[in-house]
Amino acid sequence: MRALNVAAPWGLDAIKVVDLPDPKPGPGQVLVRMKAVSLNYRDLLMVNGMYGRGPASTTDVITPFSDGCGVVEAVGEGVTRFKTGDRVATLFFQGWVSGPPTLEKLVTALGFPIPGAGSELQTFTEEGLSKVPDFLTDHQVATLPCAALTAWRGLFVDARLEPGDTVVLQGTGGVSIFGLQFAHAAGLRTVITSSSDEKLERAKALGADHVVNYKTTPGWSGPVRAATNGRGADFIMEVGGGGTIQESMKAIKIGGHIAIIGVVAGAGEPFNPAALIGNSAKLQGLSVGSRDMFEAMGRMIDLRKISPVVDKVFPFTEAKAAFAAMAGGEHFGKIVLEF
Repeated sequence: MRALNVAAPWGLDAIKVVDLPDPKPGPGQVLVRMKAVSLNYRDLLMVNGMYGRGPASTTDVITPFSDGCGVVEAVGEGVTRFKTGDRVATLFFQGWVSGPPTLEKLVTALGFPIPGAGSELQTFTEEGLSKVPDFLTDHQVATLPCAALTAWRGLFVDARLEPGDTVVLQGTGGVSIFGLQFAHAAGLRTVITSSSDEKLERAKALGADHVVNYKTTPGWSGPVRAATNGRGADFIMEVGGGGTIQESMKAIKIGGHIAIIGVVAGAGEPFNPAALIGNSAKLQGLSVGSRDMFEAMGRMIDLRKISPVVDKVFPFTEAKAAFAAMAGGEHFGKIVLEF
């Protein structure tokens, strides 16, 4: 089989297609023939040697990607959740089935420290896979494990929003676009920000109630306050990076919820908690979710026939070009590699 490997010295030029022996499923394992994987910002950091390990070791080799769709090729002894021919999605955390996060659950992430889904054949624990809605394409299924579930958990598990609440979604990457789609389907008022008027028009077509160009209106907390009659947003998906957290704290309502998404937002930015204290808002880190959350999200997607936005598709042998597109911020929604 062919697989994507990345080794030191890190960087886009370090992405290689290598030939490896076909794996076989052991007890409790499922062998999956991968059909597609999607890119996350986390994968870009991994490829550049900047994720999870500090300075990259010269002996480290990784197989990236947490998010994939495939078809079960074979099952190992004792497997009961799947059979040959089932179409499945990988789960970001292979060991987080239910309940709150724990250290033991969070060290089971695909890509690092566990080898990821970036190979034609890969084995997974049967607990680390889920069946998916039939109406979705392989490309769309591959977008769900990280970006979609992060948005779902932030909106409906952690913040527990209700119809009529106002959510702010920063940018038009995968998490924010899923957040827009889910929020719109659930009857929430949506505000989305971007530096591109063209992307904002596309967001309107997906149901955005208000849009703000943060390049022309860097103080976007003002329009958020105006859209909510001065009350502020119930929820903000904080993914914008440097300069946005202060605006988020100005835009959030008294008792509101700001979700900090992964390693994207606010790196190295000075933080003044005065505004957060003054309005009793909550600032919460958010790292994907459990299998139970994923399957609840799948029921909503199936019921409302929500189609994930796949913006660009590359052959998996052109992963370097796909990562370059991500680094350049060219995408609206998700970037996918197909096998």
